Amino acid sequence: MERTLVLLKPDAVQRHLIGPILTRFEQKGLKLVGLKLRRFPLETIQKHYSDHAAKPFYKNLVSFMTSGPVVALAFDGKDAISVVRTLVGKTNAREAAPGTIRGDFGMSFSNNMVHASDGPEAAAKELALFFAEEGDLVDWEPVDLGWTYNVDEELA
Repeated sequence: MERTLVLLKPDAVQRHLIGPILTRFEQKGLKLVGLKLRRFPLETIQKHYSDHAAKPFYKNLVSFMTSGPVVALAFDGKDAISVVRTLVGKTNAREAAPGTIRGDFGMSFSNNMVHASDGPEAAAKELALFFAEEGDLVDWEPVDLGWTYNVDEELA
């Protein structure tokens, strides 16, 4: 099982898309293990996007991400990172396939509603940044696990 981070950006919050987007992940079978709605401090957002600090869009990205509330989500699931990234779709929402979150709800390259960790190392780093407190993440066993996965084959 993998654990990954998803951020619902201020545009998703402002457009009242928290529920519909969260539903996509839950309906797929991912297990929600962390959820926070808040305005994250400037320092947190700067650290999160530090890999882009030298890029021309960095200042606008940080400004956008601190312009309103953000929802931080943590999900568990088999191949959760790639599953989430497939559900999210291409960065440029105009190019994202129908059926993906960006493809169904977006028209922008910059205001693209969702951030998703791009690999195991990024997921670990990002989860530690947004879910740093003891008890922020909840380990639990869904009662429908056997209906989501073939437990004997896929989770053995």
